[in-house]
Amino acid sequence: MDAWSDSPAASALEAEPPFVVRRPAAGLAGPLVFASPHSGRLYPEGLMAASALDALAIRRSEDALVDQLILGGLEVGANLICARYARAYVDVNREPYELDPAMFEDELPDFARGRSPRVAAGLGSIARIVGEGQEIYDRKLTFAEAEARIETIHGPYHAALKALAEDAVGRHGAALLVDWHSMPAAAARPVGREGCDVVLGDRFGVACSGRVTDAAEAAFVGLGYRVSRNTPYAGGYTTEAYGRPSQGMHALQIELSRGLYLDEAQLEPHAGYDRLRGDLEAVFRALATVAGELAAG
Repeated sequence: MDAWSDSPAASALEAEPPFVVRRPAAGLAGPLVFASPHSGRLYPEGLMAASALDALAIRRSEDALVDQLILGGLEVGANLICARYARAYVDVNREPYELDPAMFEDELPDFARGRSPRVAAGLGSIARIVGEGQEIYDRKLTFAEAEARIETIHGPYHAALKALAEDAVGRHGAALLVDWHSMPAAAARPVGREGCDVVLGDRFGVACSGRVTDAAEAAFVGLGYRVSRNTPYAGGYTTEAYGRPSQGMHALQIELSRGLYLDEAQLEPHAGYDRLRGDLEAVFRALATVAGELAAG
């Protein structure tokens, strides 16, 4: 498993590609695309120098190891794209210029979206907080800093993701984009409410055919997992921006409870990791099947 890095090489944006694409064996590729936008483990020196947090604290928002958990998707013909930079540095599951004006020493341009629920929560494309509300920065940023991150990481990531999705639609007539995430165990078991292991976000039925969500739910439930739909996560920017079922482009966000596989204090896999990875193979097959059915019309 790749380790996180705050090496000098990672401080130069041009030195490290912003994403990695993995493709299935020749002849196996189907209408399925898997994305992991929040599992990146590159933490540039500039971020660490501008933060009052230690390395472990700043990683609290990382969807640790999700990129490893979904590698089995290659076996069912999925193309994979995984962000390499940490979401604490730039969050590719946000609108590109979804920015909190209070974080910056200079005025933001008119095209920046300074008001949104995600910005208000401190989780814009340049996040203000990690974990349980811990402030990342001990100084204000400049817009130029944010722009550099967005243009060199967010933009290329979505250009590549869009190309994968459009190619799948062009080749097969339809495509299913699954945006994979993990959620804190505390979010999966809210106080006073029954908890869940998996959250399926389809933007309340708008981002994909109901057949997709039904198939994903049936696969997880059949394996003994507790599933919630759209609560507490209905799908982020990627699901909203790419989900166009009428155009053959279906998108579903899947959130896995970190309690299933991760020691959240140390961000290391625990004994449940291998079980979850094995169980996900059955989920991948179910997703590939429904994607194939959509492509067949």
